[in-house]
Amino acid sequence: MPHVLRPAERERFRLTLNSDGRSHPVENLLSIGTLLCGLVAFTATFFPGAYMISSWVGALGFGGGLYSQYVSATTAERALNIVGIVASFVGVALGIARGGFVP
Repeated sequence: MPHVLRPAERERFRLTLNSDGRSHPVENLLSIGTLLCGLVAFTATFFPGAYMISSWVGALGFGGGLYSQYVSATTAERALNIVGIVASFVGVALGIARGGFVP
């Protein structure tokens, strides 16, 4: 039991989506894509003329986010998916309210 007598060494903090130790490149890419679509859709709602961008990117992010949530493997991926899905939903809802998918 020599490891008990030594002071505990702290691990360096690492920000990773692969918290289970295995690589999930497709799932990570889907999660990051969902987050980016959500941020673009949400940000586009602040510009009155960008309602089409907000609608289309929000719909893409919402649908892609639901699929990404279905295939996600780690909790970190699921957290990004939820943030992206909510932002996409807000973006698509406000985009539709301001004019919809067509000019």
